[in-house]
Amino acid sequence: MADRSGTARPPGTGGAAGTARPPGPRLRLPLRGRGDEQLYGRRRTGRPTRLTAIGTGVLAVLATLAVAGLDRLLFGGLGWLFGLGYLVVCFQLAVRVRYADLLAAPISGPIAFAAALLLLAPVGSPGVTAQVVSLATGLALRAGWLFSGTGLAALIVLARFVAQRRIHRSR
Repeated sequence: MADRSGTARPPGTGGAAGTARPPGPRLRLPLRGRGDEQLYGRRRTGRPTRLTAIGTGVLAVLATLAVAGLDRLLFGGLGWLFGLGYLVVCFQLAVRVRYADLLAAPISGPIAFAAALLLLAPVGSPGVTAQVVSLATGLALRAGWLFSGTGLAALIVLARFVAQRRIHRSR
């Protein structure tokens, strides 16, 4: 390594010619690495991390299936607990999705709702036709919950989009 004057110095010596670091242990502070964002749930800016479109879909399906499974376990079917849980899931998806993937929140909610009905709703008889009829009946009987959750997600996403557009215009 050479300093500004062009003279060679051994590595580990100080910045100016003739000054050397004292030997001994150095104090090192722990630095946050890239993996710490997932542990702490926040970026270095202090804002919470956002969900991508794929993360939104996966979270929607897993959370909706969990709520549907809990409702079926406790009450033997999909009722008001499933509906309220779906509303909470749709709210969380719309609030936590990143700006570039805003459309994923109102789209992934109904897909997760249908998947939960398909997998956990009781079916009267075996067969593909019975599954389709059960799914159609479940969607029709729970249309209020389905439209409420989807509408809630769509309104929140629309409000976030308008607010972000206003922020960009004011710059």
